[in-house]
Amino acid sequence: MMKHENLKNLILDMDEQKYIYTYACHESEQELCSMELRELLGHEPETGISWVQSERKINPDRSPFISARMDVIFTEDTIQEMAEQAASIQLTDSTFKVVYMKAGDKLSYEEQRTMERMVGGRITGKAAMKSLDVTLGLLFHKGSWMLGICHYPERTWLSHKQKPQNFSTGLSSRVARALVNIAAPDTEGVRMLDPCCGMGNVLIVALSMGLSIEGCDINPLAVRGARVNLQHYGYSDQHVSLRDMNDLVGHFNAAILDLPYNVCSVLPHEDQLRMLTSLRRLADRAVIVSTESLEGPLNETGWQVLGHIQVSKGTFVRDIWLCS
Repeated sequence: MMKHENLKNLILDMDEQKYIYTYACHESEQELCSMELRELLGHEPETGISWVQSERKINPDRSPFISARMDVIFTEDTIQEMAEQAASIQLTDSTFKVVYMKAGDKLSYEEQRTMERMVGGRITGKAAMKSLDVTLGLLFHKGSWMLGICHYPERTWLSHKQKPQNFSTGLSSRVARALVNIAAPDTEGVRMLDPCCGMGNVLIVALSMGLSIEGCDINPLAVRGARVNLQHYGYSDQHVSLRDMNDLVGHFNAAILDLPYNVCSVLPHEDQLRMLTSLRRLADRAVIVSTESLEGPLNETGWQVLGHIQVSKGTFVRDIWLCS
């Protein structure tokens, strides 16, 4: 029998599984975080709390903002009832701890620790602070208590920040990861395109998630850099080619287009329209990144805007459009 079979059975016995996702982000990425959580989880965060409840089971490592996923096993009206339910948890030969998860409430530090002890003291197993087998989250919100199994992200993708080749104005690994999630919240069977891939930040992120993706660029220096970066992380350099997106053929479920820009000039309107028209021919759904407003060009090329946000890095502001 598996070490935590009791917990697995408790989850299987539930009529409808619920998941709590805690998250954190810098204020400059608040809009990006909200859009990503809405697409991934089907719900935007409520004002004043730093978690989202969802029926969708997502690997917490997918998102740069999600800090934990709690698989809810009990929901009760009082902490006393929750403690009684906790007595049914058998973690024989396992180490565990109960962690109070802040949810915008005003319980003091001492009160939080008291609740942890009240629930944890009823569980069969060995309580510990380190080298844990199981972490159980305890949460109170709007008159209800919830207890569940916590899963934390490994964050191995942070190694993508140290690429051999980079553009100073290229998308960061965090932003690229969020954009991939927004473009393809359901990854199963998705074929993705990055038609102005630069140094391959989006390609590497998508490949690390197991997505099928192709990239191209008209800049030979960018393509060479992308190939170096792909090989550095163990991916084939055949995922990127030296091509003009307007000459591409085929069909993709989703695309991420980071429109070219220069500190001394802007992309001509005619070029914008041609690229957006080509993208609409190639992909059903797209995340489009620009340093200028695109309301007019998007309308002219027949895209339906599902959402628009801004992400800033100092004085450098990017507009991000989710379209279909």
